[in-house]
Amino acid sequence: MRRRKRWPEWWEWELELTPHLQKRMTDRGFSEIDLRKMLKCATGYRPDVVPGRWVIETRHRKAPWEVIVEPDVAERVLAVVTAYHVE
Repeated sequence: MRRRKRWPEWWEWELELTPHLQKRMTDRGFSEIDLRKMLKCATGYRPDVVPGRWVIETRHRKAPWEVIVEPDVAERVLAVVTAYHVE
């Protein structure tokens, strides 16, 4: 069983849904409500390959998903870049 990591300050910030994410939500068949549920039940996070971005590990419809976020420190918002099912 994985130990839940301590979440950073930006985890509690207001979400900003990017245009890229909004297109992917349609393409991948999930809603903003689904996304918020995924984030609420996230199990961990790690740095993304893009500096300043983070991969959030979660589940949706009993399958593993990843959500890419980018904290905006100046605005104190958490931009959600994309989300996808992990094969």
